[in-house]
Amino acid sequence: MKEISVSGQKRATTGKKASKEMRKEGLVPCNLYGEKKNENGQPEAMAFAIPASQLRRVVYSPDVYVVNITIDGEAHKAVMKELQFHPTTDALLHVDFYEVNDEKPITIGIPVKLVGHAQGVRDGGRLSQAVRTLNVTAPYKQIPEVLNVDVTELKLGKAIKVAELNFDGLQIATPSQVVVCSVKATRASRSAAAAEAAQ
Repeated sequence: MKEISVSGQKRATTGKKASKEMRKEGLVPCNLYGEKKNENGQPEAMAFAIPASQLRRVVYSPDVYVVNITIDGEAHKAVMKELQFHPTTDALLHVDFYEVNDEKPITIGIPVKLVGHAQGVRDGGRLSQAVRTLNVTAPYKQIPEVLNVDVTELKLGKAIKVAELNFDGLQIATPSQVVVCSVKATRASRSAAAAEAAQ
């Protein structure tokens, strides 16, 4: 996974009013959830803020990053887990980060890239990608930037499901019955099949 570094400061005050003031100053309110648990056993959040300009590259990108966050001089490694956007302006309102380490597995969505020229496309069909990301579980250092799915053998009218995929060192967390891609028949492929059948 790619890494990126940002720096922020702890928030002295939380709540809607304080968050609104921060956003006016070009800051994005964030929470960092780590190993620390509260009395209910839930992960305890560290409230902090990062300049919106520093988050643009991480948020508005198809890539998935491990984020090196320095908060008041203290270093943390984390991944983005939840983003909140304004419903009408699409402005970034809030980010939740989850702390990671070398051993602890994390579950995260990784982009899927279809590689190869499908047999079904050579036969006149159209390749359709049903999902853009797959959730995988592993320590973050084992997680690749992209998941390559070979479609070379995919025939007309057939699909590749999650159950058929296997990636070294990764456990796929997306349900096994989910269709990743398929080759659909087109008018041209149906005409060719009909002509072949008539011979």
